[in-house]
Amino acid sequence: MQINMKARDAAALGRFWAEALGWGSDSEEFGTSLEPVGFAYPDPSAVCIDIIARPEPKTVKNRVHVDLATTSAAHQAELVGRLKDLGATPADVGQGDVPWTVMADPEGNEFCVLEPRPLYQGTGPIAAVVVDCADPRAMARFWGEAMDSTLHEVTDDYAIMRSAKDVGPYLEFVRTPDTKTVWNRVHLDICPYPGDDLSAEEARLRTLGATDPGIDQSDLHWTVLVDPEGNEFCLLTPR
Repeated sequence: MQINMKARDAAALGRFWAEALGWGSDSEEFGTSLEPVGFAYPDPSAVCIDIIARPEPKTVKNRVHVDLATTSAAHQAELVGRLKDLGATPADVGQGDVPWTVMADPEGNEFCVLEPRPLYQGTGPIAAVVVDCADPRAMARFWGEAMDSTLHEVTDDYAIMRSAKDVGPYLEFVRTPDTKTVWNRVHLDICPYPGDDLSAEEARLRTLGATDPGIDQSDLHWTVLVDPEGNEFCLLTPR
């Protein structure tokens, strides 16, 4: 799994997130790719980020965001201050008085800097990738099978899963009343293992409940699908 972000200035947003996470970045044909220095796919200890250049502006709250991990109150305060220096701004998504800090990156993408939590010690800089949804149980079933993840906890309001090797960030689905109204500016991507057959993997995902988004894909080198709640995701070519 990795994260796909759309950006009007992919290079600038790539610089922000590379500095925020302490990762390396590479410029590619469609934008900027971010991953930890020395990362080798398919290591599940990190969820890498592709930032793709697109001209459309952000118009609604994203349905996918990242939570950043901290190890102490001092670390949380230091990280928030450093992110502000990099160009992040405070954000209000109706969170009220909470112990975590909600921020937005230079293109307005929401993210959270969490207070220290035992669950997220050892995840790396990204504690969790959080997805808004209507049915956490159904989403956990689909994505758990899609990515070979282990379900750690599930209720009617949220689901928490992690890689089958129990390393790296968590993937969390949180019930929200908001419905999806536009193409997701931030979404998940699935990266097949080296040597996997792309057609067979696409067929497997369709069997799990993935469907077509109804767009022209004739010029793409990857396959765009939607999950059972209509969230777009890309099935990338094996590395």
